[in-house]
Amino acid sequence: MQKHKLVYDGSFEGMLTAIFQVYEERLSEVIIVNTTHFEPDFFSETVEIYTDETKASRVYEGLRQFKSFQQLVYWSFLSEQEGRERYILAAIQYVLKTKNENDFGHPAVLMLAQLTKKVGREKHRMEAFVRFKRTADDLYASIISPDFNVLPLIAKHFKNRYADQQFLIFDSNRDFGLFYDLKKIEFVSFDFKSKEAFKEAMHEEENHYDLLWQNYFTSTTIKSRINLRLHTQHVPKRYWKYLNEKNPL
Repeated sequence: MQKHKLVYDGSFEGMLTAIFQVYEERLSEVIIVNTTHFEPDFFSETVEIYTDETKASRVYEGLRQFKSFQQLVYWSFLSEQEGRERYILAAIQYVLKTKNENDFGHPAVLMLAQLTKKVGREKHRMEAFVRFKRTADDLYASIISPDFNVLPLIAKHFKNRYADQQFLIFDSNRDFGLFYDLKKIEFVSFDFKSKEAFKEAMHEEENHYDLLWQNYFTSTTIKSRINLRLHTQHVPKRYWKYLNEKNPL
C-alpha cells in the first residue's frame, strides 16, 4: 500500500489541514511532517499541504464535542515535540471512532495528555515568573525563552492582569511576541536577541527599581532559614533569569 507523507508549514492550521486531507482522501498509510523536519524518501509519496483556514476550522470544530480532548490536541501541538503530529492524528482517529476522549489506555491519547501536562506546567510558571521592565517610551516589556510555545496560552492572563498598560512579551527562542496596545493583543514577529539592546531601551528609573528590590530581598532574607533544596523545587534554576533578585539586568 502506498504511503503518503503530508508536508505542512508548521502551523497548527496547517497540521489540521493535513488531517482534513487524510479524511477527505481516506488515506490510511500517512505521515504528517513539518517542512523543517522533512526528509524525502523513495518509499512514500510526498504531498505538499497548503494551509486552508476553512478546512482547519472544520477539523477543530469537529472536536468541539470533546472539549477536554480538543485542548489536548492544541496544547500538545504547542509542545513542539518532533513527531507529535503522528500521535495527534492517531488520537483524533481513535476518539472520533470510539467517542471516548478519556481513554488514557490508548497510547496516542496518553501521549497527548503527557505533552499537555508539560505545556501546562510551563504556562503556569511563565504566568508566575514573567517580570516586566518599563522602557523609555512607557512600554512594559519582558523577554522570555520558554521550553514550549506557550505565548498563545498566556495572552489572556496578562491582558486581564495588566489591562491598563501597554506591554510586550517576547519569546526569544521563537522570535515572536505578544503586544497589547490597551485594546487588543497582537502577535508580532521580529529578530531581537540582544540583551544589551534591551538594557539600552529601558527607562532610566528601572535601575533604581532593580536596586530597591534587590536590597529589599537581601534585607528580608534570614540566612539561617535558607533551604536551597526546597527553594529550587518551587522556583527551578532555569527560571531565575526572569527574577531581578536572581539575575538582574
